[in-house]
Amino acid sequence: MQESDAKRAMIASSCASRLHEMSRAYNACIGEFNMTASLVEMQGITKVYPGGKVANSNVNFDLRQGEIHAIVGENGAGKSTLMKILYGLETPTSGRILVRGKQVRIDDPGIALKLGIGMVHQNFMLVPSFTVAQNIVFGAEPSRGPFKHVASDECISIAKQLSAEYSLAVEPERIIDDVPVGMKQRTEILKMLYRGADILILDEPTQVLAPQEVDELLDGLKRLVRQGKTIVLITHKLREVKACADRITVMRNGTVVGRCKADDVTEDELSQMMVGRDVDLSVMREDVEQGPPVISVRNIGLMSDTGRALLQDVSFDVRSGEIFGLVGVQGNGQSELVEVVAGLRPFASGSIRVNGTPLKGGDPWECRRLGIAHIPEDRISMGVALEASILDNLISNRYHQKPVRKGVLVDHDQATAIATHMAREYDIRLTSLHEPASSLSGGNMQKMIVAREMESDHVLLIAAQPTRGVDVGASEFIYNMLLEERRRGKAVLLVSTEVSEVMALSDRIGVMYNGRIVAILDNSPDLTIEELGLYMLGLKSGEPCVEYEAGLGTDVQ
Repeated sequence: MQESDAKRAMIASSCASRLHEMSRAYNACIGEFNMTASLVEMQGITKVYPGGKVANSNVNFDLRQGEIHAIVGENGAGKSTLMKILYGLETPTSGRILVRGKQVRIDDPGIALKLGIGMVHQNFMLVPSFTVAQNIVFGAEPSRGPFKHVASDECISIAKQLSAEYSLAVEPERIIDDVPVGMKQRTEILKMLYRGADILILDEPTQVLAPQEVDELLDGLKRLVRQGKTIVLITHKLREVKACADRITVMRNGTVVGRCKADDVTEDELSQMMVGRDVDLSVMREDVEQGPPVISVRNIGLMSDTGRALLQDVSFDVRSGEIFGLVGVQGNGQSELVEVVAGLRPFASGSIRVNGTPLKGGDPWECRRLGIAHIPEDRISMGVALEASILDNLISNRYHQKPVRKGVLVDHDQATAIATHMAREYDIRLTSLHEPASSLSGGNMQKMIVAREMESDHVLLIAAQPTRGVDVGASEFIYNMLLEERRRGKAVLLVSTEVSEVMALSDRIGVMYNGRIVAILDNSPDLTIEELGLYMLGLKSGEPCVEYEAGLGTDVQ
């Protein structure tokens, strides 16, 4: 018995020693995996949509633990599709995905979350009437009691704990519809972290943020990485890529055309890889003689259906030969102001004159008649008839005019000639004018809208977010077209959340905050992005004074 016990003890000791060695080896392997192996591998990913459109073609992508990996490329390059596949919103036609060395099938976001993969979308997925805390825990709420009553105090406590842990400042008890855009962005990130995401996919996360909020978010992403998270950043803003990314994958036409460390490449080199040619986004604004105001907006007020003030005493002029830029954090009245000036909304108070003629408001055809062209911020819902042909879209504002109109009929030869001219001059890449507009990429769809509006008979061009969602090549083209408008003596109202874009193109800049224009500034070399950011966040105010001279307004600082 004693001999048997001793033998068992020796065996147990040997097994324990062996298990200890195995454990050490396992831990060493895990450590080595974390340092050198890929956390995620996407191998040979191909995605072909019904109809034959190829979004991804044999794409290989790897993500390492504890890095910020940026994916850049032109609009339609396939980068968002690739990440939607990783998050389970799309299924690949072929290829495989490995997470932590194990092949997986991700066919819905729930599976992705179980694997620790979360995605923060470009358009916020938040419930406007819920609090910040409620949005963070929505769908996975803490509950208590036999009837599973949602513990609101616990929701708040969770939000505060997450906010402190990850240094992402939020106010848990505020209604999401009333908080700044930056806090909405942080709420989306905390929502994914609450669900256990270790891998965060961020799709254009800085699109609607003020410059200071951008810097704050990038610092926050770096902190998350230091805390063990891994981040995929989809963006077209190369300065931000250079500021925070460790590695970069460049995509073009559905394939990977470059991989590099962020420190080993310049912004110009990245642009060249994305587009396949040299791109110059630098702007030289020539001296142009400016004329009198083409449009004079005075004391415009607008109320929401619930009685909330959307616009308050908004006044400005745009002169001939001038680009007047309007900036502000999204949600501060810019969209509503554009809709008012374009005739899409009636205004409650104030006045608008175009070359001295008053606008009644709420009549887009009146605006067209007075010479207002409009590039809308949402090209899908407001700028394009997707199922109509490219030709019909290009001449949609000319059906009632000669030479397209011939009696009561449309002269198809004239319509085709005009549309062909626009497609050539504006580099709209298409298979046929008779294809539906939905067949175009986002960048070419935007160029189609730009062509239609700029080629119309107009005195004022409203360009609302003209480069949103387009690649650097299309942005370069649109910049040049806007400057050409200025050279031709047209008045341009440029509305954009891209502060650098407004500063590059504008002669004067108006800043909107809480439905007001809080400053109108000359775009001098002394003006900085940081200063504009302070106005945009409501931390600085310089309300413009408007004087009237001979019935026209002159802005005085």
